[in-house]
Amino acid sequence: MKTTPLHLGQTSALPATPEEAVLDYVPNPRRDTLYLVRFAAPEFTSLCPVTGQPDFAHLVIDYAPGDTIVESKSLKLFLGSFRNHAGFHEDCTVGIGQRLFDEMKPKWLRIGGYWYPRGGIPIDVFWQSGAPPEGLWLPDQGVAGYRGRG
Repeated sequence: MKTTPLHLGQTSALPATPEEAVLDYVPNPRRDTLYLVRFAAPEFTSLCPVTGQPDFAHLVIDYAPGDTIVESKSLKLFLGSFRNHAGFHEDCTVGIGQRLFDEMKPKWLRIGGYWYPRGGIPIDVFWQSGAPPEGLWLPDQGVAGYRGRG
């Protein structure tokens, strides 16, 4: 795990693929405190692996930090690297959550992928690392289910 930021304060190009993206982690300044960090990416994009057409999602990533926190610029670049990545909604959503969990080793992590309709059907994908720690405040992710013109 990299703890000296590669991107912070530097000019960084958008990685061509999620595999090429480097996520930076820095020491958690409140390591002895149980708290929640939320990142919302309301304009996430990837490509349909069958048609090559763009897919759009609103991602919400919540985590309870352990020894490190993810540096936000590197996360933005990582998420942006999916714009040319062909993957099903489930693969993108769960893969992002698992990579963050495996590398950062937070106390707990969840991701909600609220995908806009493909073929007339909205697909929402949720993953979490396990039960949340006792006492962790878990606000609602705040993204309503797709209602079309409703």
